[in-house]
Formats: sequence, C-alpha cells, structure tokens
Amino acid sequence: MTGADRQINSIGFGFGERAAYACDPWASRGRFQGERASATRTEFQRDRDRIVHSTAFRRLKHKTQVFFAHEGDHYRTRLTHTIEVAQIARALARALKLDDDLAEAIALVHDFGHTPFGHTGEDALNEAMAEFGGFDHNAQALRVVTRLERRYAEFDGLNLTWETLEGLVKHNGPLTGPHAGAKGAPQPILDYCELHDLELSTFASLEAQVAAISDDIAYNTHDIDDGLRAGLLTLPMLREVPFLAGILDEIAAHYPHLDAVRTGHELTRRQITAMVEDVISTTQANLARLKPRSAADVRHAGEPIATFSDAMRETDRVLKRFMFANMYRHGEVMRVRAQAERIVRDLYDTFMRAPELMPGDWQPGAAMLTQGRLARLVADYIAGMTDNYAIAEHRRLFDHTPDLR
Repeated sequence: MTGADRQINSIGFGFGERAAYACDPWASRGRFQGERASATRTEFQRDRDRIVHSTAFRRLKHKTQVFFAHEGDHYRTRLTHTIEVAQIARALARALKLDDDLAEAIALVHDFGHTPFGHTGEDALNEAMAEFGGFDHNAQALRVVTRLERRYAEFDGLNLTWETLEGLVKHNGPLTGPHAGAKGAPQPILDYCELHDLELSTFASLEAQVAAISDDIAYNTHDIDDGLRAGLLTLPMLREVPFLAGILDEIAAHYPHLDAVRTGHELTRRQITAMVEDVISTTQANLARLKPRSAADVRHAGEPIATFSDAMRETDRVLKRFMFANMYRHGEVMRVRAQAERIVRDLYDTFMRAPELMPGDWQPGAAMLTQGRLARLVADYIAGMTDNYAIAEHRRLFDHTPDLR
C-alpha cells in the first residue's frame, strides 16, 4: 500500500489522530490463515465484527456475571458486562490516541472462555482438570477463537489478527519471562504459541492494557450497582470504603433529598468517571516518562503503561476486599455457588465416564482418545454451555437438579 493509498483509506475509514505508540491496522502482523484485505474495513474492524457475529458472543447473554439470570432481568450478564467493558475501553483508547477498534475488539472477546455460572464453573472445571493441565478462561477463549468456532469455509475459529490474539492472552501481562506472574502460562496457550508465536514474555499493546483496566473499572462499579439492587449491599455499608464515602458525600451535598436508587446510579457514574480520568492522567504521565515511539516500545517497556495511580491502585485493592467480604462471599451467594459447582462437576464426571452421552458432534469418534484429550474435549463442551443449557443437560442426565434460587 502506498502512502497516498494509506492516507485515502485513513480518511475513508474516519480515523482520528493516532499516536506513534498505537497499533497500526495497516501494519498488522496479519492472520494465521492468510486472507485478502477488506475494501471497507481495517483488519481490527474486521476482528471486532467477527467477534460480535460469533456464537460465543451470543452465548454470553446467558452466562452469569455474579447473579444468575433467573434472579432478575436487570442484573448484569457476561454479555452486558462485556459491552460495558468495551465502552470504557473505547473511551480510554480515544483519549490516549490509540486504535479504538482494536481496544474494543479485545474487550469484546476477553470473556469468551468463561464457563456457565461465572467463576464458580471455572473453579469447578479447574479442579476437575487438575491432572490434565487445569482450566483457565483466557486459555479457553483462545481455543474458542482459534479452534472451536466453526463459521468459515476455509478455517476453524475466527482467524483473528496477531494483535487481537496477543491482547486476548496477554492483557493482564506477560505469561513467561521475568515479568510473568507466578501462575505462568496455561498449557493450551503454550501449545498454540508453538504454531503462532504471540511473544508471551513481552507486555501486550497499549490497546490490550486499556481493555484490561477497563474490565477492572467495569466490575468494580457495576457489581456494586448489582449488589445494591440485590439487597446484599446498602449505601451505608459502602461508606466503609473511603473512596465511595467521598463520592456519596458529594452526591448528598448536591442532591440532599435524592432517593436511594438514584443515589446508587449517581455513585456508579461518578465512580467510573473518577477511575477513567485517573487512568488517563496516569497513563499520560507514564508515556511522558517512558517515551515509547512505537507499539514495539510499549511491548518492551518492562512495565505496564496503562495503570491506575498509586492512590487509585490502593482504592482498587480496598474495593476488591470489600466486595469479596460483603458480596462475592456472602452466605447466600456461596450457597448458590455450591449448587452450581455441583452441576458442573456432575456433568464433567458423567461425560468422562460416558462421552457417548454428549451430542453427536462432540463425541470423540471411533479412535480412542487419551484421558487428557477426552478431558479437554469435555471441558470444551461444558465451558461453551450457557447457564440454562447446563441446567437442562443436568436435568436430562440426573433425577434431581439443584434449584439455583
């Protein structure tokens, strides 16, 4: 592509100014399976569109965020959470002059590997799969977009760009090398990188870092909103967190007679604004200090660049401790979690003993599978289930299914 062609295309696609450290869709490292370029969309726009049109994206509608779907129509699901993350990611990307299509694509795909019943299902599968490498939702998301989606005539998966896949697996930081966390890289990710190197020892693009911190902002705020709606949290309880107490004081000063419901919504929007503005100012300061001149410089910076300030990072820790103590580990939530865990474990154990009970297109076929391959096949099947489908499968196979109420 010539410089003139690139300028015409950039104007045609409606881009604003993009910083030198942003990912350039015209310089993408491409796709594992080569394809012709689109005449109307950049490569990152095509990724976003493929993600939105996928089966895995639609299934997020009926997968638990915190509260199960039957508990109320207004609670967040994985789908609504994902859309909220994408909105914040796009706003941050625009403010930081990044490629907002790539940031949005990574945000939209980041939860594709989640099981039914939220983290409860993931924990149950991880325990069941312990001798076969465990279960990790990021690794599962990579399997979904590279193998399990079957929409295209020429390839399995969605054939996403290198940059989107990199952001999917590394948005929380490097998985190998000196900057990796203690957990390390899940085996399915290592296996994929034998074929398509995602450079697991480096940090991800700034677009991916923005998507990751948007996830933190979204669930820190919206889970509080859902907790208030469920009655597990109250406005007076939130005053245990100084950051929230300060916002509630501001609201009371401006609207002394505001009802509790509107106060909760006002709290949510002000909390998001404060966290977003903190990320923008802190990231801009990090950029000024590190002076990256390319996306490669971001990957080799030796530290994350899109971050909270020290003060907001401490607030983030306090918020998480508060939410675990008062909502995520609430007795009623834990009671329902135990029932959901039983459903997932029952399904796993049953299909491991009798894989012929899975639908025809999931059965292992005539060739004998190793136990490890069978376990991964069973995990793929269960992880793709919605809450409702998992319950229906349990009812098909068992005389009694726990009532998640």
